[in-house]
Amino acid sequence: MLYHRRPDWWLPDAAATPESAYLNRRQLLAGAGAGALLGAIGLPKAGHAAVAESPFTPMPATHPEYADAGRPVTAEDVNAAYNNFYEFGSSKKIARAAQALESDPWVLEIDGLVDTPLSIDVDDLMKRVTPEERIYRHRCVEAWSMVVPWIGLPLRDVLALAAPQSGARYVRFETFLDPAQAPGQKQHWYPWPYVEGLTIEEAQNELPLLVVGAYGKILHKQFGAPIRLHVPWKYGFKSIKSIKRITLTDERPVSFWEELAAQEYGFWANVNPEVPHPRWSQATERVLGGDDEEIPTALYNGYGDQVAHLYKDMGDLHVQSLWR
Repeated sequence: MLYHRRPDWWLPDAAATPESAYLNRRQLLAGAGAGALLGAIGLPKAGHAAVAESPFTPMPATHPEYADAGRPVTAEDVNAAYNNFYEFGSSKKIARAAQALESDPWVLEIDGLVDTPLSIDVDDLMKRVTPEERIYRHRCVEAWSMVVPWIGLPLRDVLALAAPQSGARYVRFETFLDPAQAPGQKQHWYPWPYVEGLTIEEAQNELPLLVVGAYGKILHKQFGAPIRLHVPWKYGFKSIKSIKRITLTDERPVSFWEELAAQEYGFWANVNPEVPHPRWSQATERVLGGDDEEIPTALYNGYGDQVAHLYKDMGDLHVQSLWR
C-alpha cells in the first residue's frame, strides 16, 4: 500500500471550510450598487478598519486545503487595521484611504520568457486555477507577525498556464501605477511602481500563493486587492500587493525596497533570527492581537522543511547574508 505524506502545515480534510463559504468575486461586485458595495466591505469611519460583511456564494470546483500555522489566527479586525501599503500612505492606518483602489475589472499580465503569454482577468484566472485556503504565518521585517487564513491560487499553477521557458531564472512582480488613486505614488522619492522578485525555484515551490481572499471573503483592499503574493518564509515586504504584471526573466529583478536601501532590504530576505536587521534584532517577534506577545522567531518562519533545500548550495548566504 502506498502512503502520501502531506506537508506538516496541512490540516485534515475534515477541518476544511465547505465550498459554500467561498465567494465568486465578480458575482458579488456586479450584484452590488455603490452604496451596497461600500457597506459590504465595511467602509470605516475615521480611525476604524474596513472589515467585510460580504454574503457568500458558491465557487465551483474548489477543493480547499487548510494550513495549520501552529498558533491562533489573528483577528480580522486587528489585521484589517494594521497594514503596510505605501501606495496609500506610510502609516499602518491606511485602510480607509485604500478604498479608493479600483479593483474591478483587474487584468493580470504574464509575459517574458514564456511560451504562452497571458492577459487575463482575475475572475477568469480563478476559473482556471483552483483556489485553496491556507492558514499561513506572516512575519514582517519590522519584527511583528500575524496569522492569516488566505484564499489563494498556488503560484506555480498560475505560472504553468504560461509555460515558462527553460531560460527563465527569475519571476518579477509589478503592481499598478496610478497616482490619482494612490496618493502615495505622488511621492517621487520612491521608485514606483512597487516591484518584487523570486527565483524560478522559489516561485515553483509549493508554498507561494497568489492571494484573492482572506477570512472567507474577497480580499480587503488594504490587503492588496484583488490579487497579491504571499511568500510565508520571507519577510513581508516580499509579498507584493495588487499585482498587475508577472514577468519571467533571466535577469534578477531589483525590488522596490532593495533599490531604496539594499543594505537593509535585500533580494533574499528569508526570515532568519540569527541575522539582525542593521537597525534591530530579528530574534523575536511581536504577535499582533491580544497582549502583543513576544515570541522567538523561527528560521524560514517555521517553513524550513518545505524550503531549506532551495538554499543548500548557497553556502553561508542563507545564514549570514540575507540582506544582500
